Amino acid sequence: MKRVLVPLAVGFEEAEFIGIADVLKRASAMSGNLELIIASLDSELWVKGANGIYIKAECSLESVDTKSLDAIALPGGFDGMNNLKNNGTILSIIKKLHSDKKIVAAICASPIVLNEAGVLSAEFACYPGCETGLKGQRLEKAVLVRDNVITGAGPATAILFGLELAKALCGEEIYKALYEGMLVPLSKA
Repeated sequence: MKRVLVPLAVGFEEAEFIGIADVLKRASAMSGNLELIIASLDSELWVKGANGIYIKAECSLESVDTKSLDAIALPGGFDGMNNLKNNGTILSIIKKLHSDKKIVAAICASPIVLNEAGVLSAEFACYPGCETGLKGQRLEKAVLVRDNVITGAGPATAILFGLELAKALCGEEIYKALYEGMLVPLSKA
């Protein structure tokens, strides 16, 4: 069973979180081999997003067995990103996963967190303006995959970002089924 952590920090971008979580829950149901862990950074499970929407995490970060993780996916939102960037446990998880060649993923402003952890060095996608001071080069792409690092541009790209995570964790067959089943081709018409 592969395990992916999606941490919720106060100020997270709700559309990005939902895009990631929804696609990964679907991938989990299809594969039977993926566990999605939605964790708050502290003991308060209700987490307020950037637009005032509250989402309830399943557990606190403290309760997660971080040694058994296969991936981490960071939603954006500027305040959420800052809260993730300033959390030593999150940075340690990112560093460990990256050194083990496991998936580290971030969308919108959160590639800044990957940079803070020292794992962002190639081309990446992020919200315009968030690339200032980062290693590597921002490309005008919805989603970019470079080895075990997946980055996304922002809210409207969250489903595509989630699909790339599903592909990396569950394989091409599940990716294709989700891509078609979620009507992604129609979004390009």
